[in-house]
Amino acid sequence: MQNSQENTAHCLPELPELPKLIDHTLLKADATFSEIQQMCNDALAHGFAGVCVNSSWIPQVAQALKGSTVLPVAVVGFPLGACDSETKAFETRRAVQNGACEIDMVIAVGRLKEKALDYVLDDIRAVVEAALPHPVKVIIEACLLSDSEKVTACQLAKKAGAAFVKTSTGFSLGGARVEDVRLMRETVGPEMGVKASGGIRTFEHAMQMVKAGATRIGASAGAALLKPSASQPAQPGSY
Repeated sequence: MQNSQENTAHCLPELPELPKLIDHTLLKADATFSEIQQMCNDALAHGFAGVCVNSSWIPQVAQALKGSTVLPVAVVGFPLGACDSETKAFETRRAVQNGACEIDMVIAVGRLKEKALDYVLDDIRAVVEAALPHPVKVIIEACLLSDSEKVTACQLAKKAGAAFVKTSTGFSLGGARVEDVRLMRETVGPEMGVKASGGIRTFEHAMQMVKAGATRIGASAGAALLKPSASQPAQPGSY
């Protein structure tokens, strides 16, 4: 066990690499253009993976990030996942037309819980197809699911051709948990990405997620994640 832990720790990104895993995120309802612009400036300065925003801000974000390696990322069906599949697909196509390079969609949580699995699969697939050739991350909203439902959601996302599964919107009962990230990684295997999002506010907490199998971190406090400290990790539900 000790050797396994040492090998895992050896694979963790060093501090200069961590920025490449971070989606700098601003999804609050009262976000302003100046705040969005500052998020883009911060992402460019630190070399983050992406800037994740509501789809109406994608034209501005795409313009601000033009010519850089930082990706404009749009959320779709956010935050409830309860709109119909055609609406999610339409929002996806519009976001891509406006410059989004990745899509983070919310699953139909209620349909999953009532075991309408064909609906959930088709819902995810509609977004995956609308986003082509760009990757889709599937937000399973883990805090609302049992472990068996989390596994099912991840299996459906993989079957539908998604590139990532993602823990949380950050707008429900809880955020990213290490045990959920570990379960998601075990379910999808090494070929898919796993994004931990919701309540991640410290370097130490981010690295716990990476050790558990996360390959992307969604956080509004992106810059703070780059500063190792003695701070305690934020608790799920703290956004």
